[in-house]
Amino acid sequence: MAFSLFSRSPSTIADRCKSDSATKLRLRYAPYYHAMEAQQGTTVRLQGRDLIMLASNDYLGLSFHPKVIEAAREALLKWGSSPTGARVSNGSRAYHVELEEKLAAFLGKQACHIHAAGYLSCLSGIAAFAQKGDVILADKNIHSCLWDGIRLSSATVERFSHNNAEDLRTVAASVPAGTPKMMVIEGVYSMEGHIADLPSLLSVAGDYGCFNVLDDAHGFGVLGRQGRGTADHFGLTDKVDILCGSMSKSLASTGGFVAGDRDFIEYLRTHGKHTIFSASLSPSQAAAASAALDIIQNEPEHLDRLWRNTRRYIAMLQSLGLDTWGSETPAVPIVLGDKQRAYAFWQALLEKGVFTVISIAPAVPPGKDLIRTAISAGHTDEQLDRIGEAMAYALKKS
Repeated sequence: MAFSLFSRSPSTIADRCKSDSATKLRLRYAPYYHAMEAQQGTTVRLQGRDLIMLASNDYLGLSFHPKVIEAAREALLKWGSSPTGARVSNGSRAYHVELEEKLAAFLGKQACHIHAAGYLSCLSGIAAFAQKGDVILADKNIHSCLWDGIRLSSATVERFSHNNAEDLRTVAASVPAGTPKMMVIEGVYSMEGHIADLPSLLSVAGDYGCFNVLDDAHGFGVLGRQGRGTADHFGLTDKVDILCGSMSKSLASTGGFVAGDRDFIEYLRTHGKHTIFSASLSPSQAAAASAALDIIQNEPEHLDRLWRNTRRYIAMLQSLGLDTWGSETPAVPIVLGDKQRAYAFWQALLEKGVFTVISIAPAVPPGKDLIRTAISAGHTDEQLDRIGEAMAYALKKS
């Protein structure tokens, strides 16, 4: 069955929406926008069936941790449901400052600012600092939030080959001397599961005077000491200018953060319109993230379990001959190579009670159409056994 999630369209916006093939395909085949009816840990209910969730970014399995839930409940009772305003005016609260100070200390940075969405933090971490006339050197595989930040900055962008320091050097050398430059990369690439070659990339960036931005949404909580992230993993925290990421993954909440030198964060707060005019994070979500951060530092068994599960899962996929795109992390793609096969594989997994996500071109490069999976510390040995059986079945069916 051939299908495309993207289409070019007729004359008016209304006509485009009414005729869009993605909408019709979603209604017919429903590969996206599933509304789960219930959840408990790594088990979700969809259309009356209990499924193993194998596509969540809850890497440490803390979203159902009793301490996280209790902290969110207490904050809701104390502060209400929302600060109903932006930080710059009426929406700043003591709990925002407390969480920012805890995050900055954990990350090894002087200061931090939190936003109501990780997408917003990563976008702001670029758009607030780069401007017209600057040149941004971007890994071609960075996330959509970073591309949006680049576009909003009005800077010129030059792409370099994914995770390739030598190509970065070639591109940087082509930029006229004296031009302000910024390098934008991710710590862990969420679709590929690759860890950035941070030592080489930062070395090149330093040679050419590049300000650098590292999106560590999928490295935070996963790599480094106690999950401090990719920069800590390589011992290069002091070499990273702006460290941004999401609290909706290992921190079992929502929202995002931008951390760096105090001067950089104050500049963000006074020059970044996406920060200035954005409503602040709700009390319950800030409290959940704060409690999760405490757990990360005091209960190392979650990180240990995550990596045990990850090693077992990757070995399982490799024993079946499945292409994991060289993933080194709990974000593990299964590359099928074309969208028809990816859809059949996804459907077969669903039939066997395992929920995953399809990603096809242009969200991934042509020929890399895949099933995006993610391992959690919350997955049990029994669930991993069932996942292995489902993978073998899907391989035969596709």
